[in-house]
Amino acid sequence: MSTPAAMGSHTPGQHSSLTMRDLTRLLTCPHCQEPQLLQLKEDDKDQHLECRGCSVKYEIHDGIPVLLPPDFITMRSENERAAAALAHKRQQASFTDEETDEQWEIGRPHGAPSFYGWLFEEKFRRSIAALFPLLQDATALTVCGGSGLDAEFLARAGARVITSDISLLAAMRARERARRHGVALTPVVADVENLPFGDRTIDLVYVHDGLHHLKEPAVGLAEMARVASRAVSVNEPARATATAIAIGFGVALVQEEAGNRVARLTVEDIVAGLEKLGFQTLEAHRYAMYYKHAPGPAMRFMSRQNVMPLARVAFTSFNRWAGGIGNKLTVQAIRAN
Repeated sequence: MSTPAAMGSHTPGQHSSLTMRDLTRLLTCPHCQEPQLLQLKEDDKDQHLECRGCSVKYEIHDGIPVLLPPDFITMRSENERAAAALAHKRQQASFTDEETDEQWEIGRPHGAPSFYGWLFEEKFRRSIAALFPLLQDATALTVCGGSGLDAEFLARAGARVITSDISLLAAMRARERARRHGVALTPVVADVENLPFGDRTIDLVYVHDGLHHLKEPAVGLAEMARVASRAVSVNEPARATATAIAIGFGVALVQEEAGNRVARLTVEDIVAGLEKLGFQTLEAHRYAMYYKHAPGPAMRFMSRQNVMPLARVAFTSFNRWAGGIGNKLTVQAIRAN
């Protein structure tokens, strides 16, 4: 099977980003959840989206729609469990906004050591291996999309991509990534547990290292399945013996810097969950993958011209023989009905 082009070899301009009016055809109000009720409003002061059903208004910040329900904005909920979930989400968004190296997030893996970039390409290749024929000219939505790295890969594989994250600054970084690296992305601010898209409106819904941030990953998975018209791709940390050992040595984290406990998932749980939601699994496996968020001396050494071929062979060979007990998982499924 052919694979998408490397990050630097794509010819820009294959697709354009969606216009605001194109986007509204896909959207639903995250407050009342009625489909196709959001309409674009413009006046002398600003541009915003307004729900014709419940009259809630959603800001368009410098061209980026902020599609979070009112309780997230106000942080008010009468339900104690819901209030705790809102606080958890706010903590995630604040960490992304305040604690991230902006230029690195916009750029990576561009400018990184070559073996670091190759690992990302390998990870992405695995994440769409069974779905690649569907990508050309498809609509794709990344959830928990951060600064748009996954969205860029999908765009270079031929999809028209909407990238979503709960953080406005992450969405702004994704837009800058698109401008800087010559790809068409449409950023929106949205909560994966309450996606502002109608049922079966997006061809492919994709997540990479996002569901494990959630208190209830199954809720995010169900929302992905609801919105997907054709396929989903789930790529997350796996519950694995190797990971438990890595935690013991301090290589892997129990709790991330943002404060959330890392919810490591199983292939079996995701496959079973998607089957209940009407999806047929095409690919499901674990594999080994490790890199530090910012590459260090070891990554630079393995990127040397005379070392990298050996590093690639070692990595590929290990996954061929022992990847089934690896620390990462991918599940790719298509809608069965």
